[in-house]
Amino acid sequence: MKYDVIVIGAGPAGYVAAIRCAQLGLKIACIDQWLNEKGQARLGGTCLNAGCIPSKALLESSELYYRAQHEFINHGLKINKLGLDLKTMQSHKDGIVQQLTDGISSLFQVNKIEWLQGSAQLLEGLRVAFTAHGKKKAGILQATNIIIASGSRPVEIAAAPLDNQHIVDSSGALAFKKVPKRLGIIGAGVIGLELGSVWKRLGSEVTILEAQEQFLPSVDQKIAKLALREYRKQGLDIQLGARVTSSKRLSRSVKIQYEQGGDNKQLTVDQLVVAVGRRPNSETIAAAEANLLLDERGFINVDEYCATNIPNVYAIGDVVRGPMLAHKGSEEGVIVAESIASGKRKKVNLDIIPSVIYTHPELSSVGKTEEELKEAGVAYRSGSFPFAANGRARAMDAPEGLVKLLADRDTDQLLGVHIFGAGASELIAEATLALEFCASSEDLARTIHAHPTLSESIHEAALGVTGHAIHQAR
Repeated sequence: MKYDVIVIGAGPAGYVAAIRCAQLGLKIACIDQWLNEKGQARLGGTCLNAGCIPSKALLESSELYYRAQHEFINHGLKINKLGLDLKTMQSHKDGIVQQLTDGISSLFQVNKIEWLQGSAQLLEGLRVAFTAHGKKKAGILQATNIIIASGSRPVEIAAAPLDNQHIVDSSGALAFKKVPKRLGIIGAGVIGLELGSVWKRLGSEVTILEAQEQFLPSVDQKIAKLALREYRKQGLDIQLGARVTSSKRLSRSVKIQYEQGGDNKQLTVDQLVVAVGRRPNSETIAAAEANLLLDERGFINVDEYCATNIPNVYAIGDVVRGPMLAHKGSEEGVIVAESIASGKRKKVNLDIIPSVIYTHPELSSVGKTEEELKEAGVAYRSGSFPFAANGRARAMDAPEGLVKLLADRDTDQLLGVHIFGAGASELIAEATLALEFCASSEDLARTIHAHPTLSESIHEAALGVTGHAIHQAR
């Protein structure tokens, strides 16, 4: 079989690339090996099946449960008897996942994309070896272009080997059948914080062990310190500088040994989640004779146009440089598809990619942090505005957090926007658009924002860059 494009992987990078290629009139095959817990093939990769979507479903459900327990009374809403049906909550999550994965399957059918279920390996000569599920012998496919979007998987550590019962990765932590009384999490990054939030709200005692001394080092540190204080206030026991050295599975629990501040400490939990990051799926993606170039961390080497060292072979998403974010991979899928179809090379602006941590409050950012600007020697001005002074946030009973803007001192061009507060995942879109269009803080300050809205906090922070915020004392 010969195709215009073969896409390897059907996560947010791969399936988007396949659909865009098909829209542009190319003959497409998309190979994906994902099987769910029932052994059924599903499109969407980790994000839709065991990451972004199921985690957000549980975050939403657990937040509603927590608010009903602790906050509805503030609004005059009394609930006489509140119960938790975790089985139904998990079923609700699974239903959302199936609806979305079925939706992608329908899009493949409409766009006449051939979905091949099984594993793939790049061979020399723009060929791909495809082995269908349940088969041992591979078939050979030929393509004019190949896009590798094989994604990533959780990092495993020797100090806490997974047993998929008491010691699990992020996927296992999304499928607990009962709420652990004591939950340990290794890693205080995005995944660890989101999973910790879910199970804390549902009743777990959550301890998060983070090896680094600094909390969220890639986040603007004013925002990070504010977030750490709020998470701890919510009951998340976040231990920094805590390096796990070993773990031992007991009959119904896990004993963890870790070092902190020069002392040896231990922690016993009922379930342990390993959430120390992800690594690219690249070890077997290409045969040796294909000569695909990888870096020392296993990422496929690509240029700014997502082209590999092999002509007409591209790589996108988690398997290449840049943040491991679904929307970054999807955008790379679009630009590669359009580059193939038009012959005109395009690239993604990796400097302006929003990121979000879906805790409550949410944490989002785009552009440079204050620490990065200082290190680069860039002169800047900053403006911030607290949600506590925002009318809509007060009405929502969500006064925690703030918006922080960074602008060039001389040109006033926006350099970074950082938000910790209600609706941060939605508010960051305005900031991303502003940075993409090279807007100034004055542009935002002179833009009328509806009242009362959370977005007024962005407006006030922009005014604050020049010290003119209206609803905040100077």
